Amino acid sequence: MKVADLHPWPTEAGEAETIQDRLRPLADLTSPGPVAVHTVAGLDVAYADDRLAAAAVVLDAESLDVVEEATVIDRPGFPYVPGLFAFRELPALVDALRRLSVTPDLLVCDGHGLAHPKRFGLACHLGVLTGLPSIGVGKTHLVGSYDEPGGERGSWSAVSDGGQVVGRALRTQTGVRPVFVSIGHRADLDTACALTLRLAPRYRLPETTRRADHLSRMTLTAR
Repeated sequence: MKVADLHPWPTEAGEAETIQDRLRPLADLTSPGPVAVHTVAGLDVAYADDRLAAAAVVLDAESLDVVEEATVIDRPGFPYVPGLFAFRELPALVDALRRLSVTPDLLVCDGHGLAHPKRFGLACHLGVLTGLPSIGVGKTHLVGSYDEPGGERGSWSAVSDGGQVVGRALRTQTGVRPVFVSIGHRADLDTACALTLRLAPRYRLPETTRRADHLSRMTLTAR
C-alpha cells in the first residue's frame, strides 16, 4: 500500500515538534468514519535490547481471520521523549505498511490519537500519512481525566483534558479494565468505539492489537 512521504524522519525533538505542528491541522477529526469496513489493519511494535519489530496485520473485519501481514526489524532512530514517542515507531511501521499488498479500510493503532499532549498521537500521524481512517486504542491512560465506566461490556466514560473531550475509557469485556479509545483521522468517536467493540468479541484488546502484538514479539525472538 502507499504511504505519503510528507516529511523526513527527525533525529531530535525540535524537528519532531515542528513536524507535529505542521501536520496537526491535516488530521480530519470531524468525518463520521467509514461507511463500510471490510478489512482492518492492526499495528504494534515490540522492543528487545536495541532492536524493535513493527508488525502490520490485516484482518477480515467480519471473521477476524488474517488476510495479510508484514513485519520490519529496525533500530530506533529517535530518542525517548514524552509526547514524541511516535517518532521512535513511525519509520518501521510505515515500512511495514508499505509491504502490504492490501490497503485496509481502517488502521487500529496500539496507542493514542487525539488523546495526546500535543493532540497529535500515533493514530493521527499514521492517518495523515496514509489518508486512511485511523483510531487509537491504548492499553493505558495517557492524558486527561475520566470517571470509571460501568462494569458491563460497552460501558464508557469521556476522557477530558483542558476542557476538551479527547477520547473514551471503554469497557470491552465485563469486569475487565477499560481501554482508551481516541480518534486519529477520518473517524469519529462513536464509530471508533463501535469498531473497537466489534474487534474485541472475547478479550480486552481488539484482535487487531492482539495479532499485531503477537507477530511483533515473535519476529524479534525468531531473528
